[in-house]
Amino acid sequence: MKRAALAAGLALVPIGWILAVLPLGMTGHMAGHMIAVAIAAPFLALGLSQGRLDPARLWPGLASPMAMMLVELVTVWLWHLPALRAATMTSLPLLGLEQFCFLGAGLLLWSSVLRADHRAAGIGALLLTSMHMTLLGVLIGLAPRPLYAAADHHLAGMDPLIDQQLSGVLMLLVGGASYFIGGLVLLASLLRQRGAA
Repeated sequence: MKRAALAAGLALVPIGWILAVLPLGMTGHMAGHMIAVAIAAPFLALGLSQGRLDPARLWPGLASPMAMMLVELVTVWLWHLPALRAATMTSLPLLGLEQFCFLGAGLLLWSSVLRADHRAAGIGALLLTSMHMTLLGVLIGLAPRPLYAAADHHLAGMDPLIDQQLSGVLMLLVGGASYFIGGLVLLASLLRQRGAA
């Protein structure tokens, strides 16, 4: 199962990067973000868990779920500031750094919550992450005007505001759901462990 998860994560990383780079508007860019932070990262974390490259094993003192939740929160919100968002649209190296940050923050968070001794804190970290992803998705989706004027809006000539609204919905659904479901799965495993003890 770990090998399959690692293979899936590795296969998803370039797909996310391609979606972020192609002129698919804000929606395509957001799809790239969500693949990196909320889909590829948990697969990679599961595939690397308890192995020699597991970030939670490499840095056990740093990789606590709540600390990594804060790292992920700052990373996601910082890169969605309009000035940084505009800068990534004109710089391929900056866009690459942005995607790397999303993947790294997601991997650190998911790796930390998969540690057996961090399950309870991991549940809280994933649920809090679900909440902040949902909030940011709502703010982007319900904004009354385009927040990211420099974004490429090439999705079949789509209006920039509609493109932004779709990207907010995508973040809300994928980002919020990924972390919420992860929290529920961890909770179920914790309850099974305590029931068996």
